[in-house]
Formats: sequence, C-alpha cells, structure tokens
Amino acid sequence: MPIKSPFDIPQLQFELPRLAFIALGSNIGDSKGSVLQAMDRLQTLSDFPPLRSSLWQSTPVDCPPGSPLFVNAVVGLLPRANETPDSLLAELQTLETEFGRQPKQALNEPRPLDLDLISFRQETRDSERLTLPHPRAHLRRFVLQPLSEIAPDLVLPGQVLNVRQLLETLDSSERLLRLG
Repeated sequence: MPIKSPFDIPQLQFELPRLAFIALGSNIGDSKGSVLQAMDRLQTLSDFPPLRSSLWQSTPVDCPPGSPLFVNAVVGLLPRANETPDSLLAELQTLETEFGRQPKQALNEPRPLDLDLISFRQETRDSERLTLPHPRAHLRRFVLQPLSEIAPDLVLPGQVLNVRQLLETLDSSERLLRLG
C-alpha cells in the first residue's frame, strides 16, 4: 500500500516543497521488475526513505504505433544536502543506462527504463538540459495518478491547482490500471 502523504509518517518533519519527484516508466522486457528495481535504487539518492506510489499500467502516449503498454510509478525523494537538479539528473541518466537504455533514442520510443525528474524542491528552470517542473507532467495521467497517491496536495511550480485537482481536470484518453 502506498504512503498517502509524507505526513502519514510521524518521523517525517519536512514539507512537500522540499522533495524531488521522479516519474518512472518501462515498456520493454520485465517492465514491472525494472520499475521496482529502479525504485529500490533511487532510495540511495534520498536522505530519508522515499515515498513510493503503486505501480500502474498505462497505454502509450505519443509513442510509435504498436508500442507496448507501460508500467509507471512515481517516487518522492528528500534530496541529499549537496544534491542539485543537474547532479540528480545525471544520476537518473546513469541508472537508465545501467538498465539498458540507449543514448539518442527516438522520441517516445519503447525503452527498458525512463526516469523523468518531475520537480526538484519547487525550483523552476528552462535550460537546454533540463526543464523544471517537467513541461508535460501536469498533462499526463500516467504521471499525475501515481503522484496523487503520494503527494495529492503538491502544487507544481507554475500551476494553480494541486496534483489531485489537476488529475480531476484531465480530459485524456489515457487508460491506467493499478498493478499494486
């Protein structure tokens, strides 16, 4: 069962804006196993046990025809004291490579592991390397549904509505199924 909010854990003395949220996805190979293993590995990047959503199966969005279904999840980390968005992004890209992701893949091509930095301590950025918050997170059910399990009241920078409210406003053909 996912943690509904960081405030459900009495020992947690931090607020949602201090967290970094990472969306995980896989649609090649043992997708469920890959996402679970990646979630375990992400724990090493957090100063506190991360918040973990359930696993969700989703239909591919903006992918080539015939792309397999995805397994998705979201993790909320308390970044280490010296962590920056760029250093975390580099660690996420290293992890993707370890799971077999090839550099310079075509946009939205099937992949063994995709890790997207959704937000980092409420920072905003628009550079060639990284945009924060993720520019399409607020439009994607496969991000918002798992994120709503662990941070329903989070308001992403640049948004007026919280995650739960954004999810309610989506008019999307995406289909999701909770896997557990």
